[in-house]
Amino acid sequence: MEILNQSNWEEFLYSPTSILILSKTDCESCEAWFSELETYEIPPDIRLGKLLLDSPGLGRFKMENDWVANIDILPFNAIFVDGDVKKQWAGGGIERLQTRLNQIMSP
Repeated sequence: MEILNQSNWEEFLYSPTSILILSKTDCESCEAWFSELETYEIPPDIRLGKLLLDSPGLGRFKMENDWVANIDILPFNAIFVDGDVKKQWAGGGIERLQTRLNQIMSP
């Protein structure tokens, strides 16, 4: 899992396919989700990254992704394809993630 910050989030989101997980440093549900993801085998052409919303220097990220202001449950996940959000959902769960990936990858 890649750790995202003010210097690398944009390049990450504009990858062919990336899974962004939004979190905060004190989020216990997020830590449980990250632990669950350690056992998940990410397909090789998909990037997985986490961004801590309470990290400094993320003003531009929040302005360019104004939907982030409406998030009230963490962790929050978004699948991006070439910079466009294709799926979004709150909470964890490998099965939920895999279902959404399958929807994205299927023509």
